[in-house]
Amino acid sequence: MRKTADHNRSGFTLVELILAAGVCAIVVAAAGGVFFSAVRLRDGTTRVVEENLPLERALTVVRRDLQGVMLSPSTNRVMSGTFRVGEVSSIELNQPVNIELHTTTGSLRDDEPWAEVQRVAYRLRDPADRTLPGKELVRSVTRNLLATTTPTPDEEVLLGGITSLEIECYDGSQWRNTWDTTLSDSNLPTAVLFRFHWADAAPNRPPLELLVPITVQISTNDASGTETNTETSATTP
Repeated sequence: MRKTADHNRSGFTLVELILAAGVCAIVVAAAGGVFFSAVRLRDGTTRVVEENLPLERALTVVRRDLQGVMLSPSTNRVMSGTFRVGEVSSIELNQPVNIELHTTTGSLRDDEPWAEVQRVAYRLRDPADRTLPGKELVRSVTRNLLATTTPTPDEEVLLGGITSLEIECYDGSQWRNTWDTTLSDSNLPTAVLFRFHWADAAPNRPPLELLVPITVQISTNDASGTETNTETSATTP
């Protein structure tokens, strides 16, 4: 009887087995909670990144166009272009655009034997799907600037859900909502500000702003009366 009792006490009791099973269940539940939380965090991050991809791409395209802007026609150079901001009429589109400029962001391709200079215009238009809120930001590009007939520009929708677009130019002392190098403005602005207002924005949400310094400027040599192309850093308030 004594040996049998000692042999029985060498194993696990029912209480110990229940406690061990409970501890294992708690550990498995904790590990599962951490795993599923990590999966939800990953999915949420991926969704946010994917939703912001069109916005990031649109801002990058606008920034590149402005950074590659051409000098104004007042330089009397072959490589010069216009820069117009406001309700200006586009030559190819026959309708108002928010901004039209010549920029050096054109891609060199075998089927398009032109230089990298192209004319770019941005405007807002109603979406094809009228159930969508706001308007679309459209980028129109004209590659062949030497065409004998008026070419049809290539259009690309960059963003949607915009209620209004404000563009302001800094002249070194103040911000202006109009600029035209074909009229009274002989130089380029030192900075350009894009301000987007969203259709689905919260009441207190500020608009999205994109500020791009324009480093290419024209300076006049008073001694010789000739104009030179210089690159200066834009100073904005």
